[in-house]
Amino acid sequence: MSSASEPERIRTRLYLISPPVIDLDAFAAQFEEALAGGDVACFQLRLKDRPEAEVRAATLRLKPIAEAADVAFLLNDNVKLARELNTDGVHVGQEDMPYAEARSLLGADKIIGVTCKNSRHLAMEAADAGADYVAFGAFFPSSTKDATVKAETDLLEWWSSFVEVPTVAIGGITVENCAELVKAGADFLAVAAGVWQHPEGPKAAVAAFNRVIDQAMAT
Repeated sequence: MSSASEPERIRTRLYLISPPVIDLDAFAAQFEEALAGGDVACFQLRLKDRPEAEVRAATLRLKPIAEAADVAFLLNDNVKLARELNTDGVHVGQEDMPYAEARSLLGADKIIGVTCKNSRHLAMEAADAGADYVAFGAFFPSSTKDATVKAETDLLEWWSSFVEVPTVAIGGITVENCAELVKAGADFLAVAAGVWQHPEGPKAAVAAFNRVIDQAMAT
């Protein structure tokens, strides 16, 4: 329990990321199923290196599903398409469009998150520039992305101890390993395969993640 002088910590929430390749009809059904499983804050459409027409079609199909569930819809990398399709924002990596340029294109009211890998320096730069969140990882081996660096939980502890900009933990996160990230201070858990490849399906996965989050927050 927090002392009277300590603000109560905001609950960690789920941040879903699409598989890198999808069958749109099948995935739309999976997406609806996942969102029926419990609390989800955000969804990132990450169709890396896929044709823009495919990303556009997927956005037009999936964005209304997210909106109906009050889930923020972000595009990965493609700032110009995000502006055209009026998504809630974008996620940019270190090799993508710089944060300042993305902000100038999207305006002040859109969400822009920045990949910071395991770098405190990159995270401080992004936060100082005005990023809405910083993403740290990979915390565990990932089946959907080649991890270039390994991040440790003390990074989340360090950041949450004095910086208000939210953190997104990413990389191989599952129901079985996420509790330590919640306890370390992650504001959001970015999950892909841990939901879409869950043996009991995405609805059960989201429900299970939320149970573990609640348990970890309570300890």
